[in-house]
Amino acid sequence: MVDSKPLIPVALTIAGSDSGGGAGIQADLRTFAFHCVHGTSALTCVTAQNTLGVNRVDALSPEAVGEQISAVVEDIGVQATKTGMLLNAEIIEQVAREVERWDLQPLVVDPVMVSRTGAQLIDDRAIMTLRSRLFPRATVITPNRYEAEILSGLKIETVDQMCSAAQQIYDQLGIKAVLVKGGGLQPSCRGTDVWFDGHEVQTLHSEMIDTPHTHGTGCTLSAAIAANLARGEDLLSAIQQAKAYVTQALQFSLAIGRGQGPVGHFFPLLSPTSPCLSRSVSQTESI
Repeated sequence: MVDSKPLIPVALTIAGSDSGGGAGIQADLRTFAFHCVHGTSALTCVTAQNTLGVNRVDALSPEAVGEQISAVVEDIGVQATKTGMLLNAEIIEQVAREVERWDLQPLVVDPVMVSRTGAQLIDDRAIMTLRSRLFPRATVITPNRYEAEILSGLKIETVDQMCSAAQQIYDQLGIKAVLVKGGGLQPSCRGTDVWFDGHEVQTLHSEMIDTPHTHGTGCTLSAAIAANLARGEDLLSAIQQAKAYVTQALQFSLAIGRGQGPVGHFFPLLSPTSPCLSRSVSQTESI
């Protein structure tokens, strides 16, 4: 990797494009910007989606993904990297090779295997490639409840079960650290995530925010962790600060479109009375 000393830290996101602007590359770059980190990107796929759902997904070639990563790293250099939607086994394999080639550390891996509603997003071969090729190279992985169930083989309905799953994932996959996210669990568990690095289980709590507009929370959390790591924070501090950022973004979620709107990444610029903010809420969600 180029030994560059930029005026500000640089982070790289390797993920898909969300045409609706709420998640994926778009959410990651906004999150980097509001952490005063310069954002660079490598697109893995292009989606046609909005607040109502995803209409189409087109994958880029693995070679195109690899060339984007190389172009950024060999010239600019990066201080932290995150991955999001990698879509298929071939792209995951290419990304793993680039991570090895350029020593892309620290590395935050958001698995993006299963949605928060339980719908599987990538096939079994892609999941196996994530497990064998990318997870062992991650500084931390950030599975949601359903992803953690697949990775641990355990049913997760309580915080205690989240703790058991985090330890099981750590032991089975040989990773450095895991953050199991509590979004999607019963209301009493929401706002609670579990972190384990092989030494001590940490239960991390944040305020529950009542809003139906939660699109992009997983992408935003992992991007915020990467941004904080790029700025030199230790891993646990990076995670805690990222959770606080997402909580505030949920407080200022955007009521746009006819479906589930995104979190408000640019909340520091907005007045609490801004008409674009969603202040009328109807359901409880968390990261």
